[in-house]
Amino acid sequence: MDLIERTREFVASVLADEPSSHEMSHIERVESTCMRIQAEEGGDLQVIRLAALLHDVGVVREHREGGDHSVYSAEIARDFLLDEGVDTSSVEHIVSCIRTHRFSRGHKAESLEGQILQDADRIDALGAIGIFRAVMSMGALRCLKHASGVEKESSRNAYAEDPLDGFAEYMEMKPFKIMERLNTGAAKKIAEDRLKIMHQYLDALEDESSF
Repeated sequence: MDLIERTREFVASVLADEPSSHEMSHIERVESTCMRIQAEEGGDLQVIRLAALLHDVGVVREHREGGDHSVYSAEIARDFLLDEGVDTSSVEHIVSCIRTHRFSRGHKAESLEGQILQDADRIDALGAIGIFRAVMSMGALRCLKHASGVEKESSRNAYAEDPLDGFAEYMEMKPFKIMERLNTGAAKKIAEDRLKIMHQYLDALEDESSF
Protein backbone atom coordinates (compact mmCIF):
# COMPACT_ATOMS: atom_id res chain seq x y z
CA MET A 1 0.00 0.00 0.00
CA ASP A 2 1.50 3.36 -1.01
CA LEU A 3 1.60 6.53 1.10
CA ILE A 4 -1.58 8.00 -0.39
CA GLU A 5 -3.59 4.89 0.41
CA ARG A 6 -2.09 4.53 3.90
CA THR A 7 -3.03 8.14 4.53
CA ARG A 8 -6.56 7.53 3.25
CA GLU A 9 -6.91 4.55 5.57
CA PHE A 10 -5.61 6.54 8.56
CA VAL A 11 -7.98 9.46 7.95
CA ALA A 12 -10.95 7.14 7.43
CA SER A 13 -10.28 5.54 10.82
CA VAL A 14 -10.04 8.92 12.58
CA LEU A 15 -13.21 10.27 10.96
CA ALA A 16 -15.26 7.09 11.38
CA ASP A 17 -17.43 8.77 14.03
CA GLU A 18 -17.50 12.26 12.47
CA PRO A 19 -21.13 13.40 12.94
CA SER A 20 -21.28 16.51 10.73
CA SER A 21 -20.21 17.38 7.18
CA HIS A 22 -16.47 16.68 7.35
CA GLU A 23 -16.82 12.94 6.88
CA MET A 24 -14.73 10.83 4.49
CA SER A 25 -16.90 11.55 1.46
CA HIS A 26 -16.09 15.27 1.86
CA ILE A 27 -12.39 14.46 2.13
CA GLU A 28 -12.41 12.43 -1.07
CA ARG A 29 -14.43 15.03 -2.98
CA VAL A 30 -11.89 17.68 -1.96
CA GLU A 31 -9.07 15.37 -3.06
CA SER A 32 -10.77 14.80 -6.43
CA THR A 33 -11.40 18.53 -6.95
CA CYS A 34 -7.78 19.28 -6.02
CA MET A 35 -6.64 16.87 -8.72
CA ARG A 36 -8.98 18.49 -11.25
CA ILE A 37 -7.64 21.97 -10.46
CA GLN A 38 -4.02 20.77 -10.40
CA ALA A 39 -4.41 19.34 -13.90
CA GLU A 40 -4.96 22.91 -15.14
CA GLU A 41 -2.94 24.97 -12.68
CA GLY A 42 0.07 22.74 -11.89
CA GLY A 43 1.64 22.18 -8.49
CA ASP A 44 3.06 19.18 -6.65
CA LEU A 45 0.33 16.54 -6.92
CA GLN A 46 1.65 14.41 -4.05
CA VAL A 47 1.70 17.38 -1.67
CA ILE A 48 -1.78 18.43 -2.79
CA ARG A 49 -3.33 14.99 -2.34
CA LEU A 50 -1.78 14.41 1.08
CA ALA A 51 -2.89 17.87 2.25
CA ALA A 52 -6.41 17.21 0.94
CA LEU A 53 -6.66 13.86 2.70
CA LEU A 54 -5.40 15.24 6.02
CA HIS A 55 -6.94 18.73 6.02
CA ASP A 56 -9.90 17.93 8.32
CA VAL A 57 -8.43 15.10 10.40
CA GLY A 58 -8.62 17.30 13.51
CA VAL A 59 -12.34 18.03 13.28
CA VAL A 60 -13.36 15.34 15.78
CA ARG A 61 -11.11 17.01 18.36
CA GLU A 62 -12.74 20.36 17.56
CA HIS A 63 -16.18 18.88 18.23
CA ARG A 64 -14.95 17.53 21.54
CA GLU A 65 -12.91 20.50 22.79
CA GLY A 66 -13.78 23.53 20.67
CA GLY A 67 -10.91 25.42 19.08
CA ASP A 68 -9.74 25.32 15.45
CA HIS A 69 -9.66 22.05 13.53
CA SER A 70 -7.17 23.42 10.99
CA VAL A 71 -4.62 23.78 13.79
CA TYR A 72 -5.41 20.32 15.17
CA SER A 73 -5.30 18.81 11.67
CA ALA A 74 -1.88 20.36 11.01
CA GLU A 75 -0.52 18.87 14.24
CA ILE A 76 -1.92 15.42 13.53
CA ALA A 77 -0.70 15.54 9.91
CA ARG A 78 2.82 16.47 10.97
CA ASP A 79 3.06 13.55 13.41
CA PHE A 80 1.54 11.08 10.97
CA LEU A 81 3.74 12.07 8.02
CA LEU A 82 6.95 12.12 10.04
CA ASP A 83 6.12 8.65 11.35
CA GLU A 84 5.62 7.61 7.72
CA GLY A 85 9.16 8.76 6.92
CA VAL A 86 8.22 11.77 4.78
CA ASP A 87 11.05 14.30 4.60
CA THR A 88 10.75 17.32 6.89
CA SER A 89 10.59 19.87 4.06
CA SER A 90 7.64 18.13 2.41
CA VAL A 91 5.90 17.67 5.76
CA GLU A 92 6.13 21.38 6.56
CA HIS A 93 4.81 22.23 3.08
CA ILE A 94 1.80 19.98 3.59
CA VAL A 95 1.25 21.30 7.12
CA SER A 96 1.27 24.88 5.81
CA CYS A 97 -1.44 24.00 3.27
CA ILE A 98 -3.60 22.45 5.98
CA ARG A 99 -3.09 25.25 8.50
CA THR A 100 -4.26 27.91 6.01
CA HIS A 101 -7.14 26.05 4.35
CA ARG A 102 -10.06 27.19 6.49
CA PHE A 103 -12.45 29.76 4.96
CA SER A 104 -13.59 31.32 8.21
CA ARG A 105 -10.05 32.11 9.35
CA GLY A 106 -9.24 34.16 6.25
CA HIS A 107 -5.66 32.91 5.93
CA LYS A 108 -3.61 33.55 2.81
CA ALA A 109 -2.16 30.36 1.35
CA GLU A 110 1.63 30.30 1.25
CA SER A 111 1.97 28.22 -1.93
CA LEU A 112 0.14 27.18 -5.09
CA GLU A 113 -0.60 23.85 -3.43
CA GLY A 114 -2.16 25.69 -0.49
CA GLN A 115 -4.24 27.80 -2.86
CA ILE A 116 -5.52 24.69 -4.60
CA LEU A 117 -6.52 23.08 -1.30
CA GLN A 118 -8.32 26.27 -0.23
CA ASP A 119 -10.18 26.37 -3.55
CA ALA A 120 -11.20 22.72 -3.55
CA ASP A 121 -12.43 22.86 0.06
CA ARG A 122 -14.46 25.99 -0.67
CA ILE A 123 -15.96 24.52 -3.83
CA ASP A 124 -17.33 21.64 -1.75
CA ALA A 125 -19.49 24.23 0.05
CA LEU A 126 -21.14 25.16 -3.28
CA GLY A 127 -23.83 23.69 -5.50
CA ALA A 128 -26.23 20.87 -4.62
CA ILE A 129 -23.64 19.16 -2.43
CA GLY A 130 -22.99 22.46 -0.65
CA ILE A 131 -26.68 22.82 0.23
CA PHE A 132 -26.81 19.24 1.48
CA ARG A 133 -23.68 19.71 3.60
CA ALA A 134 -24.93 22.98 5.09
CA VAL A 135 -28.23 21.50 6.23
CA MET A 136 -26.53 18.36 7.52
CA SER A 137 -23.93 20.38 9.40
CA MET A 138 -26.47 22.73 10.98
CA GLY A 139 -28.48 19.79 12.29
CA ALA A 140 -25.37 18.08 13.66
CA LEU A 141 -24.12 21.25 15.36
CA ARG A 142 -27.50 21.88 17.00
CA CYS A 143 -27.50 18.31 18.29
CA LEU A 144 -23.91 18.65 19.52
CA LYS A 145 -24.82 21.77 21.48
CA HIS A 146 -27.82 20.02 23.02
CA ALA A 147 -25.78 16.92 23.95
CA SER A 148 -22.52 18.48 25.16
CA GLY A 149 -22.93 22.25 25.30
CA VAL A 150 -20.13 22.75 22.74
CA GLU A 151 -20.73 25.56 20.23
CA LYS A 152 -18.58 26.33 17.19
CA GLU A 153 -17.85 30.04 17.35
CA SER A 154 -17.42 30.22 13.57
CA SER A 155 -20.89 28.72 12.97
CA ARG A 156 -23.15 30.93 15.06
CA ASN A 157 -25.88 30.87 12.42
CA ALA A 158 -26.40 27.15 13.10
CA TYR A 159 -27.97 28.02 16.45
CA ALA A 160 -30.55 30.53 15.18
CA GLU A 161 -34.00 30.19 16.75
CA ASP A 162 -35.47 29.81 13.26
CA PRO A 163 -33.28 27.39 11.24
CA LEU A 164 -34.42 28.99 7.97
CA ASP A 165 -33.05 32.34 9.14
CA GLY A 166 -29.83 30.63 10.15
CA PHE A 167 -29.50 28.96 6.77
CA ALA A 168 -30.09 32.22 4.88
CA GLU A 169 -27.49 33.94 7.07
CA TYR A 170 -25.02 31.13 6.39
CA MET A 171 -25.53 31.49 2.63
CA GLU A 172 -24.69 35.19 2.77
CA MET A 173 -21.72 34.64 5.10
CA LYS A 174 -20.00 31.86 3.17
CA PRO A 175 -21.19 30.45 -0.19
CA PHE A 176 -22.03 33.80 -1.76
CA LYS A 177 -18.63 35.18 -0.71
CA ILE A 178 -16.60 32.23 -1.92
CA MET A 179 -16.16 33.36 -5.53
CA GLU A 180 -14.30 36.51 -4.49
CA ARG A 181 -11.96 34.43 -2.34
CA LEU A 182 -10.98 31.74 -4.84
CA ASN A 183 -7.37 31.69 -6.00
CA THR A 184 -7.32 29.90 -9.35
CA GLY A 185 -9.06 30.28 -12.68
CA ALA A 186 -9.90 26.58 -12.77
CA ALA A 187 -11.72 26.84 -9.45
CA LYS A 188 -13.67 29.91 -10.52
CA LYS A 189 -15.03 28.08 -13.57
CA ILE A 190 -16.33 25.26 -11.38
CA ALA A 191 -17.80 27.70 -8.84
CA GLU A 192 -19.81 29.68 -11.39
CA ASP A 193 -22.11 26.78 -12.25
CA ARG A 194 -22.49 25.69 -8.64
CA LEU A 195 -23.47 29.17 -7.47
CA LYS A 196 -26.30 29.29 -10.03
CA ILE A 197 -27.81 26.21 -8.38
CA MET A 198 -27.58 27.79 -4.94
CA HIS A 199 -29.24 31.04 -6.01
CA GLN A 200 -32.10 29.09 -7.62
CA TYR A 201 -32.57 27.01 -4.49
CA LEU A 202 -32.56 29.99 -2.14
CA ASP A 203 -35.10 31.82 -4.31
CA ALA A 204 -37.39 28.77 -4.21
CA LEU A 205 -36.93 28.38 -0.46
CA GLU A 206 -37.86 32.02 0.11
CA ASP A 207 -40.97 31.66 -2.05
CA GLU A 208 -42.10 28.49 -0.28
CA SER A 209 -41.49 29.80 3.23
CA SER A 210 -43.11 33.21 2.83
CA PHE A 211 -46.60 33.62 4.28
